[in-house]
Amino acid sequence: MSKDLRAEAIFRPADHVAIIMDGNGRWATNRGLPRLVGHRKGAERVRQIVRAAPGLGIRWLTLYAFSTENWKRSTEEVLGLMAIFARYIEREADRLAAEGVRMRFVGERSRLDPKLQRLMAGIEARTAGNDRLNLTVAINYGGRDEILRATRKIAEEVANGLLRPSDLTEAALAARLDTGGLPDPDLVVRTSGETRTSNFLPWQAAYAEYEFTETLWPDFTPDELGAMINRFSNRERRFGAVIA
Repeated sequence: MSKDLRAEAIFRPADHVAIIMDGNGRWATNRGLPRLVGHRKGAERVRQIVRAAPGLGIRWLTLYAFSTENWKRSTEEVLGLMAIFARYIEREADRLAAEGVRMRFVGERSRLDPKLQRLMAGIEARTAGNDRLNLTVAINYGGRDEILRATRKIAEEVANGLLRPSDLTEAALAARLDTGGLPDPDLVVRTSGETRTSNFLPWQAAYAEYEFTETLWPDFTPDELGAMINRFSNRERRFGAVIA
């Protein structure tokens, strides 16, 4: 392998960081507080990490906010989370637009409250021209659900004669995922000490590096994220190749 390719494999920056934000409820419970207090604290941490991301060299930041399995939680907690999402969009819209952040959402939206859907569509349209930081938030997202929905799209296109089975490639499937047009994550982080990937970006993160930390999300700082990015930059990423 050439020196240039070797350097690219070893020193490729973490352009795209994806984070499973876990531990809000535990953070609150450990302090004798209602779980929703932890989620509100977690939203404050989102604000801080988003602001710090460009300075850490991050161009794409994807945050796992609510999974397809999180509907199993209590009605009070689910409704509270939806209210927090809506409040975040309303409060942060001006700042995100002014700071050059493009905000997008992935996940199946039809089950979400219509007001929240309108807020999501509105901030996506408002920030569509920004490119300093690409912020993607996964709400009602599940990797298997995403792949299933993409597969159904492909089946419909084949049935309608719009796509031949022989034309189906990895790129064609990727383009039909919720994340179509977005680069795959370089680094996936999970907070709170759990070491599961929890159905988060299973297709896209096939070659990502992972970092797991005991830190609960409300306590996760830009400094800790920066340390992870520094470790990432020292990892040798071969992507199946052999580096001499």
